[in-house]
Amino acid sequence: MIHETLKKSIPDAMRAHDAVKLQTLRSLITMMTNEVVAKKRKPDEFLTDEEALAVVKRAANQRKDSIEQFTAAGRLELAEPEKLELAILESYLPALMSRDQIEAIAKAKMAEMGVSSKADAGKFTGALMKELKGQADGTLVKEVVDNLLS
Repeated sequence: MIHETLKKSIPDAMRAHDAVKLQTLRSLITMMTNEVVAKKRKPDEFLTDEEALAVVKRAANQRKDSIEQFTAAGRLELAEPEKLELAILESYLPALMSRDQIEAIAKAKMAEMGVSSKADAGKFTGALMKELKGQADGTLVKEVVDNLLS
């Protein structure tokens, strides 16, 4: 279980004197505990792997947004720690599909659904995202769909 593994990683990070990893893990565990409580369960219960992955993804997306905003504002000294935390978070996420893999699945789905014009793009993208849930980056999927339908 991801939640349990993360909790057990905290003492290792403490022993290794890895402050960034420790801080990232602690914030992640806090987010997970909040999620457990929000789901009306006891705080000492663990999330399922799917629920835990959703929390890790949300945390990673928050870091990406922060990095983007800090970089745009020219505050690179604030973006750096976020990048380090993002790298740690991504190590707990499953590897995402490559553009070629997404394209192959998109072409098959396109034939299956009979999609041929931009008018069907929204419905097609939605169906594709449902099929690739958690395995592919949404931005990349949108780019592939736009390329296929243009």
